[in-house]
Amino acid sequence: MSGLVRTTALPWAELARFPLAAGPTPLVRAHRLEAALGIGPLLVKRDDLIGFGVAGNKTRPLEFLVGAAVQQGARVFVTGGGPGSNFCAAAAMAARAAGLACELHVWGDPRSANLALATAAGATLVPTGGSVREEVDEQVMARVAQLGASAYGVPRGGSTALGAVGFAAGAAEVAAQLAAADVRPGLIVLPVGSGGSVAGLLTGLAAVGLDVPVLGVSVSRPLDEIRAKVLELAAGCAALLGCAAPDPGALTLVDARGPGFGTASERERAHAREALWAEGLLLDETYGAEAFSAVVDLVDPPADGPVLWWHTGGLLPAVGSLLKGPA
Repeated sequence: MSGLVRTTALPWAELARFPLAAGPTPLVRAHRLEAALGIGPLLVKRDDLIGFGVAGNKTRPLEFLVGAAVQQGARVFVTGGGPGSNFCAAAAMAARAAGLACELHVWGDPRSANLALATAAGATLVPTGGSVREEVDEQVMARVAQLGASAYGVPRGGSTALGAVGFAAGAAEVAAQLAAADVRPGLIVLPVGSGGSVAGLLTGLAAVGLDVPVLGVSVSRPLDEIRAKVLELAAGCAALLGCAAPDPGALTLVDARGPGFGTASERERAHAREALWAEGLLLDETYGAEAFSAVVDLVDPPADGPVLWWHTGGLLPAVGSLLKGPA
């Protein structure tokens, strides 16, 4: 259990947690971006500044997932994803920090900045031999069954009930910041991939009694599918923490898949450029550009408070998109 910490006074207090984040991440008002785009009050939760590698919000579930792996006595952390997976690079770095080997089962073309970082951090890439995302989770679980207790496996994105606890803790973090600033948002907006982040956020908001609606911007799955997944994960997270499951009515989802997973539309790229020019914010094409564009295009300013946009990070894909230039 060396290197583990335990939280206090909140529902996740008894869970093993391997410290990675340099938190709390800043919560700031984006005055220049408001003026540039003519939008209402905008708060930004800066998980791009979480302080661990370039892992962004993926750091949050990994603190608990890696903590569980260390507690189990595992020697290898097994997970996977696609070429644009922020989670794969983050998992490789987190495993290395905890003294674990990392095995990544990847679909598609492995030549990407994120997977290059993962291999630089010592991860072993295992191609699935196909391009279907679902094959990754099947292969990860088969590999864990083969290795036994020496391996700890998680599905792509780290989206498990335990992984969602990381964002439940993030909800408590932002609630404390809002209370200190005497501000209450009218809406929280964040991107949704495999569902763990928004599931944990809903659970954490309910646990700390902060009744704020959440808008999830789906970047990879149809709305019916991802809604069911998010609510399943939220219920599992709440059960793990001994809390009541969050109200499904607190969640609204919008479809931002557009040209396809990992590819932003030109309008989304234009909004990302505004965020860069006005505030120095780097937005990736997989999550950040889509979620921020939803804030600009789809969100009417709530009458009861500012919009809080959760900037989840994704530095390497964001830089790669800028280097490629306009489509």
